[in-house]
Amino acid sequence: MQIIDAQIHLWGSGLPSNLSHRQVTAFTPEEAIGLMDEGGVDGAVIHPPGWDPGSDEMARAAVRDYPGRFAILGSLPLDQRQTRSRIADWRTQPGMLGLRYVFLNDPEKQWLHDGTVDWLWSAAEDAGVPIAVLATDSLAALGRIAARHPGLRLTIDHLGGRGGMTTLKDAAAMTHMPELLALAKFPNVAVKATGAPGYSSEAYPFPAMHTYLRQIYDAFGPNRMFWGTDITKMPCSWRQCVTMFTEALPWLNEQDKRLIMGEALCAWWGWDRAS
Repeated sequence: MQIIDAQIHLWGSGLPSNLSHRQVTAFTPEEAIGLMDEGGVDGAVIHPPGWDPGSDEMARAAVRDYPGRFAILGSLPLDQRQTRSRIADWRTQPGMLGLRYVFLNDPEKQWLHDGTVDWLWSAAEDAGVPIAVLATDSLAALGRIAARHPGLRLTIDHLGGRGGMTTLKDAAAMTHMPELLALAKFPNVAVKATGAPGYSSEAYPFPAMHTYLRQIYDAFGPNRMFWGTDITKMPCSWRQCVTMFTEALPWLNEQDKRLIMGEALCAWWGWDRAS
């Protein structure tokens, strides 16, 4: 069974602007590989963070230096017109799987509702570029986008919640679940089951989160549910993030685990690790 983390950040300068991340000036590919090997993690998808202007180049170097271990969900500035012409060949870059955006605050949040970024969904659908989004307060808007663009593969970040952008824990962090589960009717929407331990006030194996993971599994199925960590925000080791799913969720059978822990992600985002 291949274990693929759906989301990590790597950086080489600056402190994370999101204070829930480790407040260190670097988390490098070399450090990540060491921890991945300790935790039994075969690969990870890098989301270059905005606080380090060199993070894009670091991600590209990681793909080059560690074949099959890293891929990338990158981003392009949505307020620059030249971005539109870059979508068509975005995936021709080595290791580049798609795009990822945060729509939690204005003006980006408003852009989901007022049509400002409608061109993005059309261009990505035409080019076969998957998009991941963090947009907890706009899940219904994402449903409308999914309906209008059935060929666009959308992935919802962090169980639909705010990840490290909230201090709420347990049920208080999961009030968005009805809106998330409603998106399961769209076959082009998947969910990253990333960062679950970070939402819990409990110790490993974070039992309060199991109910919500089961709800996502029942609604979306194992082909549209991707394990991952956002490891620099987690209150536990990479290995514990793995075994939370592989050992502490008895309702997952072996085929479910193979899909959720890596196979489904590679299929959805088109990551051929062997190549």
